[in-house]
Amino acid sequence: MKALIVYAHPEPRSFNGQLKDTIYETLAGQGAGVAISDLYALGFNPVEAAEHFSDRKRSDVFDVQTEQRHAFERNITSPDVAEEIVKLEDADLVVFQFPIWWFSMPAILKGWLDRVFVYGLFTSKERYDAGHFRGKRAVVSVTAGGPESTFDHNGRNGDLDLILWPLHFTLHYMGYTVLPPFAAFGIAAAIRYDDGSADAQRLETYKAGLQRHLLTLEKQPPLKFNGWEDWDDNGRLRPEAASYSAFMRHTR
Repeated sequence: MKALIVYAHPEPRSFNGQLKDTIYETLAGQGAGVAISDLYALGFNPVEAAEHFSDRKRSDVFDVQTEQRHAFERNITSPDVAEEIVKLEDADLVVFQFPIWWFSMPAILKGWLDRVFVYGLFTSKERYDAGHFRGKRAVVSVTAGGPESTFDHNGRNGDLDLILWPLHFTLHYMGYTVLPPFAAFGIAAAIRYDDGSADAQRLETYKAGLQRHLLTLEKQPPLKFNGWEDWDDNGRLRPEAASYSAFMRHTR
């Protein structure tokens, strides 16, 4: 198996950094070839812009999808994005590691999605359950500052499943089989966790939990999403179709 870790945290010694190392060690220990996209270390530019396209199809206006597909089909995608696409094509499993910032992912990771999932990798027909990366798997691992109870369905920080839905659905949109996420809660800003304290022990327990999560991926049922057969000609859920998300429902 080949795996890619997409890691988004600016501090290598952070707990996110330690979890990234746990992912690498666990997967490599199982014989997987593991690549890492450390977005901050790479200095990845998350802002899509005309300057990334050396041979524009349209010079009068910058249309992102037009230029992305034009570059992709002619194999002239900017080198930083082309390198990430090669990693994705090579990986059977993609693992995302990042902190929850402002009820979402860090901006650098959102920009990575904007620039790397180019139009051309997906098309009007090649998406959702017919997506480009069908047959490949993806799993998300996150940290959050608040206690676990605050990210429950009735918690003050919001349901973590709903917070992660945009990323999970994006991965489904690209064809990935999306596996249940792993989350570590109540993570402090400190960068030293080796003082033997109860908090340090709790964080070590999270590392062990992430390792178990990765070692049991084969046994975990994928998350459910709606696909092409569930929507009518207007793109709405058919009356007889199940609804797998609070963002898509039969009643208001």
